[in-house]
Amino acid sequence: MNANLSKLVEIAQKPTRRIIGLMSGTSMDGLDIALCRFSGHGAKTTLTLEKFDTISFGDDIKDEIRRVFAKKEIDFQHLCLLNPWVGNLHGKLVLDCLKKWQIDPQDIDVVASHGQTVFHAPKILHRLDKYPNATLQIGDGDHIAVTTGIITLSDFRQKHCAAGGEGAPLAVYGDYFIFSKKDENRIMLNMGGIANFTYLPGSLNAQEVFVTDTGPGNTLIDAFMRKFFNLPYDKDGKVALSGHVNQSLLDALKKDAFFKGPFPKTTGPELFSLEYVRIAQQRSNTTSLSPEDLVATLTQFSAETIAEAILKVCQKDQEYHLYLSGGGMHNPALIKALRKLLPDFPMDATDSLGISGDAKEAVLFAILANETLCGNNLDFGTREGVPSVSMGKISFPN
Repeated sequence: MNANLSKLVEIAQKPTRRIIGLMSGTSMDGLDIALCRFSGHGAKTTLTLEKFDTISFGDDIKDEIRRVFAKKEIDFQHLCLLNPWVGNLHGKLVLDCLKKWQIDPQDIDVVASHGQTVFHAPKILHRLDKYPNATLQIGDGDHIAVTTGIITLSDFRQKHCAAGGEGAPLAVYGDYFIFSKKDENRIMLNMGGIANFTYLPGSLNAQEVFVTDTGPGNTLIDAFMRKFFNLPYDKDGKVALSGHVNQSLLDALKKDAFFKGPFPKTTGPELFSLEYVRIAQQRSNTTSLSPEDLVATLTQFSAETIAEAILKVCQKDQEYHLYLSGGGMHNPALIKALRKLLPDFPMDATDSLGISGDAKEAVLFAILANETLCGNNLDFGTREGVPSVSMGKISFPN
């Protein structure tokens, strides 16, 4: 047997595995690096988050990616160059973290890399009948494997698309194994650039699990903070809290067909962009709105579309506990609005469950890698959007 394949078998049969999960989201604020120790798989998965760090990206890195990010017309040579460049960058950052943590790369079994999304094109957005759901992440797995010397799993979203899904959200595959609890209905809400949630039934029935994007999380807030204030995000929600919500603009923002479409569904910054807001402002005669009022309205827009999506899938005669993750959980203005819109939902960060809300997405990809190596595909039933598949392409370092 090929030595690399033998190594995979050896890793799968180990009583415990150390897997590094990598995540860089649409906010592009940095690379999340989560070192996880696993035993078991599937419903018997036991996970310990040993180390976690976020390596912030400088403006030089963000600018390189933004040249191709969420744009229909780009410089294809630059995209071609970015794919290995981002892979090498992520690999180097992994090595830097391991050095800081005083851990030998040889003590890591696998790297699980999400990559950097540059375009997301589900059918609900592209509306071209002859083309399937599509998504594209850069940061080549072979380059990560060669740079780190560690077997790497990457490009997880392609299998989801190939099996009929939209390539997102993938949180359901990790949330069910790690966060399900008998007799407690849980809503796992992640507020990154785009907001999504997983419903975990207290019955533990995998075929009742539900996952969907809800619309913008931080993406529009961040975009206008950069535009008006030259800041990466609304720290402590101060700008939103200093402004006033404009109801006319809010109504215009909520009129897109995405919000009327059936669940599950996905979206991205390709739709929720500066142009999206510009058109809504024109339609609502609010082009002279102050920056503070605009950020306040965009924050309320995120909160209301999140809350409305959750209420659509929750039954009034049952209780639910909401667990928060992602950058949005640090925005007091957004959380204040959510608490007002969902007064009957207890809210806590996933930190209360033993997994940092900032680390959760990186941990997810470590879970997906563990399942691909060791598990059997969990049966989520025949519902659209949650194919029962293993994910991730395997790259060897030699």
